[in-house]
Amino acid sequence: MDHRAYRHALATTRQGSELPFPPDEFERRRFEVRRRMRERGIEALLLTDPADLYYLTGYHTFEVSVHACLVVTGERLVLQVPSIETGPAVVTAMVDEMLGYRWESLDEVVEPLAETLSPHGVIGLDTFGAGLRFGVIRELQARLGASRFRDDGGELLDRVRIVKSPAELECLRESARITSLGLGAAESIIAPGVTDSDVAAEGARAMLAAGSEFMSLQPIVTSGHRTGTIHVNHKRRTIAPGEPVFLEFGSAFQRYTAPMMRTAVAGDPSRDMLALGELCREIGEVLCAAMRPGNTFDEAARAAEAVLAPHGEQVFFSGVFGYAVGAQFPPSWVEGTGFIARGQMHVFESDMVFHLPLCLRRPGEWGIGLSDTVRITPEGGVALTDNDWRLVTPC
Repeated sequence: MDHRAYRHALATTRQGSELPFPPDEFERRRFEVRRRMRERGIEALLLTDPADLYYLTGYHTFEVSVHACLVVTGERLVLQVPSIETGPAVVTAMVDEMLGYRWESLDEVVEPLAETLSPHGVIGLDTFGAGLRFGVIRELQARLGASRFRDDGGELLDRVRIVKSPAELECLRESARITSLGLGAAESIIAPGVTDSDVAAEGARAMLAAGSEFMSLQPIVTSGHRTGTIHVNHKRRTIAPGEPVFLEFGSAFQRYTAPMMRTAVAGDPSRDMLALGELCREIGEVLCAAMRPGNTFDEAARAAEAVLAPHGEQVFFSGVFGYAVGAQFPPSWVEGTGFIARGQMHVFESDMVFHLPLCLRRPGEWGIGLSDTVRITPEGGVALTDNDWRLVTPC
């Protein structure tokens, strides 16, 4: 059978059988997106980021490298996926219409998509989103006229996604629980002679055994001088006595991730290591106090910078004190809807959720990283994860 027959056969028994939330959760999200579309005069929204498609329809697959898109109008949601993804679309998504194209024939993408968009005057795009292919947009603009396309569609959806519903918060809490189990299992085997890969493997095993789905980022583990370099990962390196071991894990539950950072020491931590760990804790406390509804992201970042400033010449810090998390897909669990950093003037609202990646690195020597995923409340940031903000000494 071809992909059309496959889709229809599957739909007779499994239509919507793996929808991640009840229909009313998706209806609430769509209502808010459509309200904002009307306010901005956008008649159709063309989305290509896998997380955006998931957020509005439930559609999910581990194959996120192929073209897929969603057209949102005032009346309909039309999902376009390649032939090999029509199965996941049938069982996971709630849409009004599905357009399939042969996986190997991208030339089949444009015509049905142009036909879907043609009746609508102003079309919003997420020009910074994942999955937006230049060839597809070029052809659509050639057929429909470039002036009909606007580039503020992504910002519109970001303002909706960044505030989490009760159902989303429950998913984040469950991710936090599983993440903690993974970190605990990984930390328990840290000792001189063990490799960083051994530690990562044990953490991954524990999270998968506890129910994690495929993760948006695999477990991050580094040791020794490699902890002083940002964004390297385990590489079969043997842990030596007294070395720090940096861990950053994030399980996925219904695609939602609540990450956490811990740092363990294979022996006795030095005075400098303890001092840097304490500095991370102090920054975290100041941040959470400033993360109140009505304050700007910039104000929280400046409060944290004031604590870090006396040490700024000795350690490297990325400059981002927090980033929004929620539902995501590889290659990252960063939601991209908000960043706590200087110059970011968005305002905190209750039920936004941020990961606070407080990792301070002495380049070429070592680094200390501690973090929580926190929810915004009227009292400030409250942790969903359960970090105790101390260096772990398992041996």
